[in-house]
Formats: sequence, C-alpha cells, structure tokens
Amino acid sequence: MKHPHYRSAVVTGASSGIGRAIARKLAGDGLHVYALGRDLSALDALARETGATPVALDLRNLTPLRELFDKVGIDVVVNNAGLLPGISSFASTSPDDIDSMIDVNLRAPLHLTQLALHSMVARKRGHVFFVGSSAGRFPHPNTAVYGATKAAISLFCDSLRCDLLGSNVRVTEIAPGRVQTNLYRTALGEQAAKEKLYEAYRSIQPEHIAELIATALALPEYVDVSRLEVFPTDQAPGGSQIVSMK
Repeated sequence: MKHPHYRSAVVTGASSGIGRAIARKLAGDGLHVYALGRDLSALDALARETGATPVALDLRNLTPLRELFDKVGIDVVVNNAGLLPGISSFASTSPDDIDSMIDVNLRAPLHLTQLALHSMVARKRGHVFFVGSSAGRFPHPNTAVYGATKAAISLFCDSLRCDLLGSNVRVTEIAPGRVQTNLYRTALGEQAAKEKLYEAYRSIQPEHIAELIATALALPEYVDVSRLEVFPTDQAPGGSQIVSMK
C-alpha cells in the first residue's frame, strides 16, 4: 500500500509492540520512518530490517525533538508511546507514577504534535495519529490515571480537528481494546500478564493496528478517519469483560 502524498513519518515507542509494527508497515509502504524510542539496540535492529532511522531519546526531553523537526519536514506522526507503570487503585498510585503517565501519555504527544504541525500546516500536507485506548473511552478499574490521560488525548483530537479545518492536515485516533503488547507486561510482569491477559484470550495483535493506520493513511487526502475503536470479538466494547476461549 503506497502513500503518494506522504514521504516521511515519525513513530514513537518504536522499540517494540505496536510502535515497532507500525514502523515496519510504514517503511514497507515506502515512507522513510524515523523510529523513536529508548531502546537503542532494538531501534538499530529495526533500522537494519527496514531502513528506518533510529532515534534514541526520552520523549520528556524536547531538545532532540525540536532538532529533528527543524531538520526534516515530517508528513506523518504516530504518537504511540505509552506508559502504564502498574495496576492499582488511584489512592495507592505513587506520585511519581502519576507524573510519569501524564508526561509520556499526554504532555509528550501534545508537544511533539505542536512541533510537527508548523511545517505540516505550511505545506498543507500531513497526518497525525494518536494510539489511544478503550480506557480513555470507558471506565476500567485500577487504571484511573492512565484512563484520564487517554481520555484527554481523545478530546484533544476532536478539538485539534477544529483548529485544523482547511489546513489539509488529518487527525486520527485509534482506540483499541486489548492488544498483546509489553504495556501490561510492564505493569504486571511477564508471567502474570501471560496468565491473566493473554493465554486464555484472543487478543488484537500489533500488526492489526499497523494495518488500520496504513489504511487510514492511504485514503484520499480529503477523507479523515477521525476515530477507530477496535476490540477483540471476545471483549465487550463498553468495559473490561473478556470471554475466555479455553
């Protein structure tokens, strides 16, 4: 699937999971991908496989982001990086974890998008994606801060489209249910995540999200897929209930 109007893309959280799958897909479709993440060895492996440019950084540091967008006119931005340090009630969530989720899940994509929009609006060409979550659309227990950051992203997307009317810049939010990634492995641990979340269930795979992004990108420039909510057939869209397939 080729994208004649777009030549370059930035993908955050490209070291693994959804971000890695998106970077591979977009590179395979002919875009030059700047793969952002914190794991340089994983990014280098991705670069050898796809020809992407690896950019190892912490999204909370704006200096290298500014330098990148000053040098390159980016056509596509995929705000994918996300953080869920643990599963716990809000009362027992540490202040550091609260700040980290706000920094990575909300503050960083807003700053990155603002940096990208300057040249996109000037060139009247661009597409900004946000990988949100069903947790930002429906309440889930023990993920209050994470859900709040994703809900904020969702409303931000709606408001941003109003700001960009007539600019030819598109904004798409992807809000998936359970995807088999490292997010919950970080929160629960490898074995617990397998047992509680994945072994008995059929989860969405990162490659499925990459396909959705590529499809939205390939539509004519005047067609903007504003939001895609994507769930496994075994998960109720309105909440966290999932049917075991065992």
